[in-house]
Amino acid sequence: MKLRTQLNIAFSGLLVVILALTGIVIYSLILDMLIEKEEVELRQKGEILIDILNNEYGTDRSISEFQDFLMSQEGDLILYHTREDTVLFSTMSASHTQQFYQEDYFNNYSENLWEGSNQKYVTSRIARQPNSTGVELILLTPLTDLQEVQSSFLNRLLLVFVIGGVMAIAMSYFLTNRLVKPLTLLKHELKKVEKREFNSLKRVETTGEIKEVEQSLFDMADELQRYMESQQTFFQNASHELKTPLMTIQGYAEGIKEGVFTGEERDRGLETMVEEINRLKKIINEMIWLAKLESQQDTFERKSIQLSHLLTKVYDRMIPLAEQNEIQLNLNTDDDFMIYSDEEKLLQAHLNIVVNAIRHAQSEVRISIHNETIVVEDDGDGVPEDIVPYLFNRFVKGKGGETGLGLAIARTIVDESNGTIEVQQSSLGGAKFIVRF
Repeated sequence: MKLRTQLNIAFSGLLVVILALTGIVIYSLILDMLIEKEEVELRQKGEILIDILNNEYGTDRSISEFQDFLMSQEGDLILYHTREDTVLFSTMSASHTQQFYQEDYFNNYSENLWEGSNQKYVTSRIARQPNSTGVELILLTPLTDLQEVQSSFLNRLLLVFVIGGVMAIAMSYFLTNRLVKPLTLLKHELKKVEKREFNSLKRVETTGEIKEVEQSLFDMADELQRYMESQQTFFQNASHELKTPLMTIQGYAEGIKEGVFTGEERDRGLETMVEEINRLKKIINEMIWLAKLESQQDTFERKSIQLSHLLTKVYDRMIPLAEQNEIQLNLNTDDDFMIYSDEEKLLQAHLNIVVNAIRHAQSEVRISIHNETIVVEDDGDGVPEDIVPYLFNRFVKGKGGETGLGLAIARTIVDESNGTIEVQQSSLGGAKFIVRF
């Protein structure tokens, strides 16, 4: 079932439940309100009649003269003598009056609803000259009259509910369509992402949480496009890096086999083949290790690491290489801090960075810690601007680079250690690698 249909059904069901509960509550309350209102009206009418009875018919003997006046009044009424417990006058039938007697309604002042001959009446009692004559005027209204008013009111209420419900449901369909339309458009854009049609993606105008989803979709598409391009570049570079040593090995192997290379040339060819095999082996090992790092198959054994201790290890291991290349290697660990990561892998990452710096430096490489940041900089030629955005991608290497995987491995390890790595221009003139945790 589509989301549009689900939302409309849910809203319509909720609306029906609310209207039904409202109708039931109003239906149950309206009768009580009508009874209270009728009692007030009966009391007002009774007080007028009592005033007339007291002013124009001042004695009990005048009651017979008052009967003609009472007969002309609308509605049911009874004159009752409380002291003699007798009905002086009634506009109702004798059977009704007799049943009221049997139910002892005349002496029960707490009961306002009287029942006689399967009919209920709303009553109001007004005494004539209290504590004097003992005569009371009792006015009655059949409950069925009020129930008819209740039913009429309910019919009108139902009509209002039906019209309001239809309008609300129509508004619900309109608003739901406006809500679901962006989702439908996003679905079409997702299909384009599925088909890798990144250039044909179109923005969807929407707001709120759906806008966040739309933005996430395009961010995902951009990231997927970059990933696919990097994968394509990776395979191109990998095939090139692997093809070069293989062609060298193949050339010397065929030459030796055919007897083209003999003597010193043969020995030099075999030596070159061994070097290319070692280079090829190094490339493959680094590719395998990088793949394990990115797939997290090689788990990190995390522990607290003191960065000054880690960089001291890096310094000790790089001194021979620096001296071999006549590079001055300086270490400054005055500003120290702790991180939580895999020490061996983090050591390898910084070794790769420092090796890269020594390879491209002219005379000096500096390693320092400042504000929870590790900085490695050299006085070489720096990183060409066109390579900077791709420097940490696989098989991207500058002049004098080896496999093009060292910095990619370093970035992967730093990322896994909840850090970031970037390259800038150094004040020494070369590259400046900044690692932040």
